[in-house]
Amino acid sequence: WSAASWATPSVPDGFRGVDLGMGQSLGRDNSLERQRDLIATVMRTAGQGGEIVVLPESALGFWTPSVERLWRESLSGSGVSLIAGAAVINPQGYDNVLVEISADDASILYRERMPVPVSMWQPWRGWLGQDGGARAHLFANPVVEFAGRRIAPLICYEQLVVWPVLQSMLYGPEGIVAVGNGWWTTGTSIVAIQNASTIAWARLFGRPLVTAFNR
Repeated sequence: WSAASWATPSVPDGFRGVDLGMGQSLGRDNSLERQRDLIATVMRTAGQGGEIVVLPESALGFWTPSVERLWRESLSGSGVSLIAGAAVINPQGYDNVLVEISADDASILYRERMPVPVSMWQPWRGWLGQDGGARAHLFANPVVEFAGRRIAPLICYEQLVVWPVLQSMLYGPEGIVAVGNGWWTTGTSIVAIQNASTIAWARLFGRPLVTAFNR
């Protein structure tokens, strides 16, 4: 009996995930027009029910004060909160993160524990005295607090390996938030495998699940 045949787990109360089909432009197009398109998508989604909207990995591109200000102003008076993927640049490289945004506040919610080896996580660069690549926050933030709930975030590759979700489950999360940016997997079954994997974990541990993927 394969995990792919299991019933879809319930979605955490108040959450709604958004799947996008923006291809490789997601996270690379940092224009104001793209941000406004995403804001409109979030507001439409919230209007369909769900005060907490989840966007895919890398959705907001580089996380900057200007991007934060635009989103907070756009959410003003809406009562909507957002979880979205972004990248935070630092002297050693960058962090692949999830940010939380509302009209009142915005902050980094989660830093990815296990980026994709080689293409993202390149630890040998540090050994050679070089900068660049995504940092791996191994074993950090297995669960995070959001809207009064403990959630287990999983970004992309973390859904395909065993230890991140097992580590998170040790801390008793109330739900799982799984995001990805799979444009580069076109023509493969990788995103489908990720979905099946997260559904299997959610069913195994009896946790609600919300997902958001870009293709």
